[in-house]
Amino acid sequence: MNTIAELFANRILGVAILSWFIAQLLKFIITFVQEGKIDFGKFVASGGMPSSHSSFVTALAIGVGEVNGYDSSYFAIAAVLSFIVMYDAANVRLQAGKQAAMINQIIKVLEDPSLDAQQRLKEILGHTPLQVAAGCILGIVVGLCAFL
Repeated sequence: MNTIAELFANRILGVAILSWFIAQLLKFIITFVQEGKIDFGKFVASGGMPSSHSSFVTALAIGVGEVNGYDSSYFAIAAVLSFIVMYDAANVRLQAGKQAAMINQIIKVLEDPSLDAQQRLKEILGHTPLQVAAGCILGIVVGLCAFL
């Protein structure tokens, strides 16, 4: 079997990608409902509700657990990876986003005309704990439903 065919045949990877896509689609829908605007950038944006990072790695871990058993070393590795990603999203990246917002405010106060909007820092990098929890729940649901 060639590599491309093997990738498409990997059910665990497919479930993880599906869970990520659903999370990104939900971000798009939530933005449309809340702000009344269509923002296709939400399909690839980081940050927001629900956390697609959390959904992706949780669905991956559930898929590994369903295929290899929840007592397997493979599931342990996937679960630990999931915890690290979710911790990073809710803590490290969230704080980096807050720092970017503060730096952008400082730039605005200084009114540095040499910095245009493209040079400003991206502020939405991480997730609140609720966004991470929602992504985690979504990943669990998608992962379990896919292996029923």
